[in-house]
Amino acid sequence: MAKLNRLYESGRFECVILHGRRRVGKTALLCEFLKRKKAIYFAAQETCSRENIKTLAHAIDSLGRDTMPASWDAKEYDDIFDRVYNLARAERITLIIDDYQFLVQGSKDISGLICAQIAEKLQYSRLMLIICGSSEPVMEKETLGFSSPFHGHRTAQIMLQPFTFFEARQYYSSFSLYDITLLYGMTGGVPKYLDLMSADLPIEDNIRRNFLSTSSFLFEEPANILRREVRDPTYYNAVLRAIAAGCDKNSEISAAVDLDTAACTAYLKNLISLHIVSKHTPIAEKSGKKTIYEVADSMFRFWYRYVPPNISLIRSSMTSRIWRSIAQDIPLFMGSVFHDICRQWLHMRNTANRLPIKVVEFGRWWGFDPIRKEPTSVPIIAYADDDNAIFGDCIWSDEPVNSQSLEMLILNSRLFSFRNKHIYLFSPSGFTNECTELAKKTGANLVVFE
Repeated sequence: MAKLNRLYESGRFECVILHGRRRVGKTALLCEFLKRKKAIYFAAQETCSRENIKTLAHAIDSLGRDTMPASWDAKEYDDIFDRVYNLARAERITLIIDDYQFLVQGSKDISGLICAQIAEKLQYSRLMLIICGSSEPVMEKETLGFSSPFHGHRTAQIMLQPFTFFEARQYYSSFSLYDITLLYGMTGGVPKYLDLMSADLPIEDNIRRNFLSTSSFLFEEPANILRREVRDPTYYNAVLRAIAAGCDKNSEISAAVDLDTAACTAYLKNLISLHIVSKHTPIAEKSGKKTIYEVADSMFRFWYRYVPPNISLIRSSMTSRIWRSIAQDIPLFMGSVFHDICRQWLHMRNTANRLPIKVVEFGRWWGFDPIRKEPTSVPIIAYADDDNAIFGDCIWSDEPVNSQSLEMLILNSRLFSFRNKHIYLFSPSGFTNECTELAKKTGANLVVFE
């Protein structure tokens, strides 16, 4: 909001690209921004170019009726932007085109047309043009990429992100700490999904009502989003189910969905471009041999882990049986969510200069321990230079974390040659006395969320 207002107050031509996943609150942000401003808001529809032109012309006509002749007939987009230019020559006008991906579907050359209008005359007006869209591949191709028509014409871009855990906790303070942590994992911090959760209900009922009911909003939400982004979601669904179930290597995923690795790579690449899947390699290693894949969006991760495998039971209203299974598995699911939260905590403190080092890169590491002759991993490694690094582990448990977890983290940190090693161990439930004493002796940092 602050950035949009600063751009608005510049008084000169601005072209802002606002993008982000569906349900993250882009339209809500824009509607709040428009209050007490002279503006045209247009939401593109999944229809032909002629219908969108007609709707946009009506929105413009409603704004300019007092200052412009009423008799005009918009047959082309050029007519639209001629009208907008005349309105914005002498005063600040904001034009928002929402759901831009639908405008592109109806008119493939619309981005080039708008940019031609910017170059010809709009740049000399006082127009603030905001292009908003949810489809990341479309927005990248049409507005954000180096080869996109808007390259050189946009004056700002904003990617609206879901809430972090700490933002969600601030705005949903009526939930207990445990409940908001779990609800954050189930919703990925997306405001629309968080708003569906009720602080008056226990976790079990929130899950049953929002995920395990055929009439609920979230029952088909990930599948519906995927259908909007890809032509045939069959294998995409299968790949996501495999990853959510624990397959993280290309070979494991391709075997689980009966695809050759080349075809599986193509599906994974598309899911990465949609920000649904993320790709990781051990920090400071360039080889792709250890590459793993994760479902980046934790709501998708939750949904694909628990809804499709239980679809028959859900349709049979056997939710008690499903809940028992989910309740047993929740600690495993929450492990990765807690890792994300701890990384957010470190990022926040790094930004505020409240860490012992100024981190330049965050990551994690997994590999083989040559001393113990076994695979091992470090969930968090963050370093400033060749001499200073942070090593962290995150233990999601109902019980206080014991000293063995700290001993293992310290042991794993010795696999790396950094001179100054700062140890951070995270827990939602505190630490045993033995662990606390070991931390005092070794200088390790114990972080508990209270």
